[in-house]
Amino acid sequence: MSVTKKEYKRITVKSLVDMKQHGEKISMLTAYDYSMAKIVDAAMVDVILVGDSASNVMAGHETTLPITLDQMIYHASSVIRAVKRALVVVDLPFGSYQSDPKEALRSAIRIMKESGAHAVKLEGGEEIKESVKRILRAGIPVMGHLGLTPQSIYKFGTYTVRAKDKQEAEKLIADAKMLERLGCFSIVLEKIPAALTKKVSDSLSIPTIGIGGGKHADGQVLVIHDLLGMTHEFHPRFLRRYMNLYDGMSEAISLYVNDVKKGDFPSDEEQY
Repeated sequence: MSVTKKEYKRITVKSLVDMKQHGEKISMLTAYDYSMAKIVDAAMVDVILVGDSASNVMAGHETTLPITLDQMIYHASSVIRAVKRALVVVDLPFGSYQSDPKEALRSAIRIMKESGAHAVKLEGGEEIKESVKRILRAGIPVMGHLGLTPQSIYKFGTYTVRAKDKQEAEKLIADAKMLERLGCFSIVLEKIPAALTKKVSDSLSIPTIGIGGGKHADGQVLVIHDLLGMTHEFHPRFLRRYMNLYDGMSEAISLYVNDVKKGDFPSDEEQY
């Protein structure tokens, strides 16, 4: 079935719900800095996620846990200054919302006020219900995140597919419906079986965004560094690399080094 793509001058949380209703898939990518966000936004990506994956790809940490609220605000502020069209969603980092709903609200308010972001994203279901409710009551849009939740990696002990067994799948479905009832505008479904993604997506009026969840989600998200091939050690099944920047950049930098060493750069035309 062909879908008529609507032109949006500015993407809002309502735009995403409209896209789901009209059968238009939602595109979402990460960005963490001004230059990259400017390129991503100009390419007409619908949602830019300032993800806590910055902890991995920008800072070199093994997990997303070390990144702080101040660092997330810094990255989000840089992205916001570049964006003209996309909806910008920012991850609440580990430790900023799990234990205390009041702290969760303070964290969300800081992100919205200090970065200018449009929404926040939280990982989890029933266990973070009160935090989600408090943030939503303050008028701050919330995107949920279920399935593999990287902030809980030490609890899971592995990055393998989640919700393959009946009990965990039933909890995920219940959590998704709960997040919708509370007022979340969208839910990320990470690394779960495609059939479960379809079941959840069909049962909700709000859009689902998949990463490793198959084609039945209402949209897809990838980490920009993975999509462009800037990372080369990471090879999950769900990743499609659209470029191989790692090799291309390495070659370009090597050529530059050689030209400098040989005295070929700068040339007479490249000086004043």
